Amino acid sequence: MKKTILIVLFACFAAISFSQDKKLGLGVILYEPTGISGKMWTGETTAFDAAAGWSLGSVDVLHLHADFLAHRFDLINVNKGRLPLYFGIGAKLVLADDPRIGIRVPVGLSYLFSDAPLDAFLEIVPTLDLIPSTDFDIDGALGLRYYF
Repeated sequence: MKKTILIVLFACFAAISFSQDKKLGLGVILYEPTGISGKMWTGETTAFDAAAGWSLGSVDVLHLHADFLAHRFDLINVNKGRLPLYFGIGAKLVLADDPRIGIRVPVGLSYLFSDAPLDAFLEIVPTLDLIPSTDFDIDGALGLRYYF
């Protein structure tokens, strides 16, 4: 099952990359999970992001998530680049000996470089596991993506 989910995830990233013009970013995400991250802009202030990686506590735990994000570019002004606050809602799937499914509510900052097709982000993510039992947790991440 893990292989099937990974194949579907990579196929989605590949399909998105061919259909978008410099609106797809791929890179790394560190902490929870640590792995690969992708972001596809769907408008001037909205995007979808997704990640696949491993939890720091165990390499035998595959973590997948996808979120819809809204960005506020008018809250923080910087001299170069842009620094939007973003927030959203998404889903997570944790494949382990005891798989979990839940919802995520990411809130973060993303620095969009003016001189390069890069963004760096920092987020905090309250999560609520729904299956197999209800459990609340807070994840966090730091990442960097290159836009094609």
